[in-house]
Amino acid sequence: MIYAENILICIAVPLVISVLFLKKSARRFVCAFLTGMVVCLLSAYIAGFLNLVTGMGENDTAVFLSPIVEELMKLMPILFYLLVFLPEDSGLLPVAVGVGAGFATFENCCYILTSGAENLGYVLIRGMAVGVMHIVSILTLTIALIALRRYRAMTFSGVAGALSLAVLFHALYNLLVSEPGISSYVGYALPVLTAAVLYLPSKKGWISQDAAEVPSEPR
Repeated sequence: MIYAENILICIAVPLVISVLFLKKSARRFVCAFLTGMVVCLLSAYIAGFLNLVTGMGENDTAVFLSPIVEELMKLMPILFYLLVFLPEDSGLLPVAVGVGAGFATFENCCYILTSGAENLGYVLIRGMAVGVMHIVSILTLTIALIALRRYRAMTFSGVAGALSLAVLFHALYNLLVSEPGISSYVGYALPVLTAAVLYLPSKKGWISQDAAEVPSEPR
């Protein structure tokens, strides 16, 4: 048994202190990273409670409940930042990456402390598959939100559709790795391949360009 709250405090305290000495962009990323860790802990509470209430098994919870809970919880800080602070598109993506990286880091720390770090293959899978998956899912969600804002379609149904993309990606990964064999290997490779696909347009500036550069609708 581990005490996740104690682990969170141990990791968070140095980061909180470092915020005092950072400039604006770096401070924003560290704050997003801290938010991601807190969101991970809250998601574990909610998913665990739903698992007890519904009586679902571990695999069913991972496929049907956890993706919804975790992606919804990751959406909340991104949506709050988007609607309250009205950042440029180029400033929203680093926050999303910070939330995803914080979530993945804290989850990996808890799993490794539970299962041990003796198996290098397991550690690599946690880092390159599960960790990257959380970043890719929140990036997919954020890119969809950027598109909604650019084309003035930021409605409840639009946000729900963007959330569904992240949930489906997360659930597909959990489903693929739930059974050993070829499907699990495909699942482990899926986040890295998707990250490479998302990296190419971001490198060319197609994702991070500001909404003002997008032609407005004719009046």
